[in-house]
Amino acid sequence: MLTSQEMRDAEARAIDSGSVTGTELMERAGAGVVQALMDRWPGWDGISPSPCAGQLVLVLCGPGNNGGDGYVVARLLAEAGADVRVLAYGDPAALSGDALRARRLWGGTVQMLDASGLVAVAEQAVSRGQDWLVVIDALFGIGQRAPLDPVTEPVGDLVDHMLGGAGPTPFFVAIDLPTGYDADTGATLCRRPLSSDLTVTFHQPKPIHGMPHFLDTELVVVDIGL
Repeated sequence: MLTSQEMRDAEARAIDSGSVTGTELMERAGAGVVQALMDRWPGWDGISPSPCAGQLVLVLCGPGNNGGDGYVVARLLAEAGADVRVLAYGDPAALSGDALRARRLWGGTVQMLDASGLVAVAEQAVSRGQDWLVVIDALFGIGQRAPLDPVTEPVGDLVDHMLGGAGPTPFFVAIDLPTGYDADTGATLCRRPLSSDLTVTFHQPKPIHGMPHFLDTELVVVDIGL
């Protein structure tokens, strides 16, 4: 198990040694998330060649490298046949480094993350007859800090909208950990942290993954070559 700083140090050492680049780590992380999700796609009939083919999928991207992982996931899901909608918190034009590269390779439309945009995606899924809406939480990852209510509250409104009978049923996939928690202490960083049906982290678990409030959430640890 690694703390947030220990994880950042491990990545920095690997990059500094020349054994891997930041871009390669981000691509491996995104691919690992997609594989974990494909193996557990909600409502898949087990017959169609791709679980996500024709499915509307919502990807929430933040302003840093966790968001970069999200853009990789968005691109790979689109390549696998999903109809991906990306909503971003913060200005995507302000991204830098590997996250900026991932955003450019995504190449699709990026909308601002707000309550109306989120609900519009859910309503589109309903109009298509989808029972489930996969939501990728790629907002902040292990580096999140309070206050986070401006981003978690609109997503909470989306959950209320879907579970209040409007549908579809949400299936949340958190990259590293759900938004709204401190990765090392488990402390809440907002009034209503996001939930997770599947959490995908990298290299080793983080302290939060062993805490009681996440023991009922499936965790997948992806080897990214550190």
